[in-house]
Amino acid sequence: MDEWKTIGTARTQSGSEFEFANSEDDWIVRVDGRLLMSSRMHDSEEALAEQALDRVDDPGHVLVGGLGLGFTLRAVLDRVPEDSVVSVAELVPELVEWNREYLGKLSDNALEDPRCNVIVGDVFELIKGSPRTFDVILLDVDNGPAALAQARNQRLYSDVGVRACHAALRPEGVLAVWSSGHNARYERRLESFGFDVEVIRIAARVGSRARHVLFLAKRGFEDTASPRPRSARRPNLR
Repeated sequence: MDEWKTIGTARTQSGSEFEFANSEDDWIVRVDGRLLMSSRMHDSEEALAEQALDRVDDPGHVLVGGLGLGFTLRAVLDRVPEDSVVSVAELVPELVEWNREYLGKLSDNALEDPRCNVIVGDVFELIKGSPRTFDVILLDVDNGPAALAQARNQRLYSDVGVRACHAALRPEGVLAVWSSGHNARYERRLESFGFDVEVIRIAARVGSRARHVLFLAKRGFEDTASPRPRSARRPNLR
C-alpha cells in the first residue's frame, strides 16, 4: 500500500482544502480528502490537447484552463508553433508554486517555456473579458461539468459560461473540455449555442478500463451565440 507524504496544502476562497502529496515518483492532489488528480493517470489530459489542436490550423493563441500537474500544458506546447502564445490560468496559486518547485520533471519544465503565459486567477473571468481572442480553449478544470472541488466552477459549464467561451473563440476555434464522465445536458447546451460537438471517450491511461470523456466543440463563422429554440435542438442519441 502506498504511503503518501503531504508536501503542502491550500485552502480556496470557497473553503475547499487542496492537499499535495507524493509517494516516491508519484504525485497526487486531493480536494477535501478526495482524489482530484494523479501523475499515474494523465493520458486523457494529453489527448485533450492532441484532439483539440488536430482540429485547428496554425493556432496562434491557446488558453489552458487549469494547470493541474502540467500534463495538458506540456502536450499543448509540444504541438503548437514556435510563435504561438499559450496562456494557462490557474485559480490556486499554490498549484503554480508546486509545479515550479516539484513537478518540473513531469512536464519538462513547461512553465519555463517562453511561449507560456501563466495567469493566477479565475479562468471564467479571463474568458469573459477576452472576446475573439483564442484559437483553442482547453478546460481541464475540476472534474468537468460535474464539479468536485468548487461549486463556482459550474459557471464555466452553464449557459453563461458556454456563451462566454463561444465569444472568446476566433471563428472556427475549438473549445475542448475534459470530463470524468459523460454529461448529456452539457453536450446539448454546447449544441444549443451553435457549436458543432463531438464526444470522445478515452482511456484514463494505457491499459486502464477507466474512461474519461472529451467534449470537442467547434465554433463556426457566426459572430454571436444565441440558444436555438428547443424544437431546433438536435436530440442526444448517445
